[in-house]
Amino acid sequence: MKTNSVDFPDKHNPDTPELFAEEPQVLPEHEPEDLLSFLRALLRYLGPGFIVTVGFIDPGNWATNIAGGSEFGYELLWVITLSTLMLVLMQHMVARLGIVTGKSLAVNIYSRSPKWLSAILGVSIVIACVATDMAEYLGAALGFQLLFGIPPVIGAPLTVLIVFVAILGQRYHRLERMILGFLAIIAACYVVELFLVQPNWKAVAPGLVVPTLTASNIVIAMAMLGAVVMPHNIYLHSNVIQSRDWGVSDAERKRLVRFELWDTSLAMALGWLVNCSMIVVAAAVFYRHSTLVSSIEQASATLRPLAARITGADIGGALAQFLFGVALLFAGIGSSITSSLAEANVLAGFAGKPEDPHSVFYRIGLVVTSVPCIIVIAMGVDSYKALIYSQLALSIQLPLTIIPLVVLARSEKVMGAFRSRGTEFALAIAVSALIIGLNVMLLYHALGDLF
Repeated sequence: MKTNSVDFPDKHNPDTPELFAEEPQVLPEHEPEDLLSFLRALLRYLGPGFIVTVGFIDPGNWATNIAGGSEFGYELLWVITLSTLMLVLMQHMVARLGIVTGKSLAVNIYSRSPKWLSAILGVSIVIACVATDMAEYLGAALGFQLLFGIPPVIGAPLTVLIVFVAILGQRYHRLERMILGFLAIIAACYVVELFLVQPNWKAVAPGLVVPTLTASNIVIAMAMLGAVVMPHNIYLHSNVIQSRDWGVSDAERKRLVRFELWDTSLAMALGWLVNCSMIVVAAAVFYRHSTLVSSIEQASATLRPLAARITGADIGGALAQFLFGVALLFAGIGSSITSSLAEANVLAGFAGKPEDPHSVFYRIGLVVTSVPCIIVIAMGVDSYKALIYSQLALSIQLPLTIIPLVVLARSEKVMGAFRSRGTEFALAIAVSALIIGLNVMLLYHALGDLF
């Protein structure tokens, strides 16, 4: 196994924090000779990419996808397709950075950048993480309200308690299995929802691949982009990828990185499927009946009668509403866990502290970053607008995450034989330019609305 820096706990060190103290998932020493052997090896590896995936089917996605589907029908499905392809590229690059250097993206930036630049990037990603918490905790709180009638002012602190217990109370691989279970429940809920609402599949197909961007839909499109390509998830992947043993030689790593690419691609494909399902359901129910949705609570309340009208039975509407609440609750709790894990690691990495879940600094980081969203929720801020604007904040921060990643991934000094080159590097430059260009367009239209 490669030698870890002091910035990340050594998985073979008896003093390793409990979250990462267990033996890593060890992959086979030789290339699997047949398909069955390959699948067995792959199944032992799958996990880190799916931890990231739950972050981009979070409640922020619900707000933006419901808004997009209810107002524009199937028109913005292409944003999910494009952003997912971009996400596969970025997540693969950052995972490879974590594998090769043995350090997270935050630690790499902190240790290789001027202090002033590291400070700017660190502050911006912390702000983005706090905006992320707004979506995650609020979504879970709304899930508690829809299913059990618990008000958000109680549901949000309850979610914080669940998150702290999940992160600090068990080891990483148990946490990973918990998140995989959440993903399975969310996906199952939406499969049934699609069956119930009977979408127009002929209209769905072109929406997935034909771009349509106008002055009226650009804000929602940008929010959807920020909800899928989330900066905190890029940082998180470089951290959780350390849960596997990648060998000591370039040859070993080169062979095993293919398992990481499979993990990332399969996980992102699942995220694409769920995100598209959200838009399709919103379009099939709300857009079909010319109902513009202005809150998640309204979406739940309106879903029942409209779905009942589509299915021809009240039980169909009741089931659709129930599944909506279940999926929202699990999406909120799961993404709250991963976002809190990401922001605590980011705070530690940019502060030059060990990414140690049981250190005082790490625990303080978990508490401090959760306070702003709890205050906002307690103030009764419009939940729907808060969710959408939180996703806009993430989209605006994206260039400050992607550009350092591309620079580090391109560096031969940092990555050696694994540095980004050729087609991958060209695509990374194109993606970065596209994101920055869309952000400029967003700011232009926002200033136009103000003045």
